[in-house]
Amino acid sequence: MNDEKVVPVIEHLVELRKRLVVIVIAVVVGMGVAWNFSGDLLKFVEKPLTGKTYLTEIKKDVYLKVKELAPTMYTRYKLDQEIAAPQKQHVLNYSAPLEPFFIQCKISMLAGFVMVLPVVFYQLWLFIAPGLTRKERRLVVPFVFAASVTFCIGAMFFLVVIWPVIINFSLSYEAEGLQSWFNISAYVNFCLRLILLFGLIFELPVLTLILARFGIVSYQFLAPKRKYALLASSIVAAFHADLITMFVIMIPLYLMYEISIWVALIFGKKKMSREDELPGEAV
Repeated sequence: MNDEKVVPVIEHLVELRKRLVVIVIAVVVGMGVAWNFSGDLLKFVEKPLTGKTYLTEIKKDVYLKVKELAPTMYTRYKLDQEIAAPQKQHVLNYSAPLEPFFIQCKISMLAGFVMVLPVVFYQLWLFIAPGLTRKERRLVVPFVFAASVTFCIGAMFFLVVIWPVIINFSLSYEAEGLQSWFNISAYVNFCLRLILLFGLIFELPVLTLILARFGIVSYQFLAPKRKYALLASSIVAAFHADLITMFVIMIPLYLMYEISIWVALIFGKKKMSREDELPGEAV
């Protein structure tokens, strides 16, 4: 009896190893391709350090609007000096041999991982496919496509919208006798970690869609648990020390839960025919 239980477990482990090997090979290939433009990716990550972001443009527009509507306030608070002030250039620094090389490896690895996301999600689907019904297996293409796209949207949302906010907030503490000195490892590692986190956060509606189609979760199950979702979002965000980063993680995470609730309502499992409930052939 025990042997009968052990054999399926071993088979699952062998299958998991097979899928992981394919994923690792795909990531290595993607890393090799991404290596050629890793320098451009680093420059994009460094862009908020130049001081020229969408935040500076918004700030300028607001000050000009204040000048138009309240010229007295504009003069009193010397907002003209704020607009005319030159943008200070900041640079990354490194203090250990080969530190930039290892940073280039990390950037290339993450970029390569993003490039082969369809392969990664397809391998994950193949691992769970034996336990799915014939109708459920037809979702493979929508799942791979949606999961890949949403991860990329989450990563780009962070880089374009959130990352400048974090860096701008950090630089706002500069004053006489207090200057920033960004270490390349701390800077890039922090950025890459949040890219992965936001990519995973944006996967929540896709995961909910799959679970809802399989009948594991439903709108009736998710909707009453909003307060627990808010608490869980706060706990996840609390692992980051600064208040700004906590909020920019907690708010999108909870919003993704709200979207997931409506995804479960719209795309939840419908009653299937007996034919659809029969196991299908292996993918």
